Amino acid sequence: MTATAENGWELSVTRFVNAPPAKVWDVMANHIEEWWCPKPWRAEFDRLERRAGGASNCTMYGPDGEVHPHPGFVLAWDEGRRFAFTDAIVGDLMPAGAFMIGIWDIAPECHGSRYTATARHWDEVSATRHAEMGFEAGWGACADQLVALAEAR
Repeated sequence: MTATAENGWELSVTRFVNAPPAKVWDVMANHIEEWWCPKPWRAEFDRLERRAGGASNCTMYGPDGEVHPHPGFVLAWDEGRRFAFTDAIVGDLMPAGAFMIGIWDIAPECHGSRYTATARHWDEVSATRHAEMGFEAGWGACADQLVALAEAR
């Protein structure tokens, strides 16, 4: 999909998962640290309030000692279907330097599930920067990790 103003400067990756939606959701929601960022990086969620309006706080750790905190806000938590976060709000409803809204969802498809991860950006500059940072490779690796976990369970 081409990122345009009409689609929220959207970048996305999608995968078919040979597992039922309930199993994929279990991995998405309950094993998030196992697939959230591309290996050899790892993610730790020290806070994830599973409800719209909840706080999230994830820190990503790189293989060379990199530490990247990602505080945010849960925009949607639709059990069994999707969740969405943003970095535009942190703490007690404090505005932050917004970069994107991330949406992760699943839907039944044939004998399995369709997983889609979407990043919507405030402007073309942010979407372009995200693409140049390696969106497709990075989010694609996360999608592949999620697929492998869901299909192995």
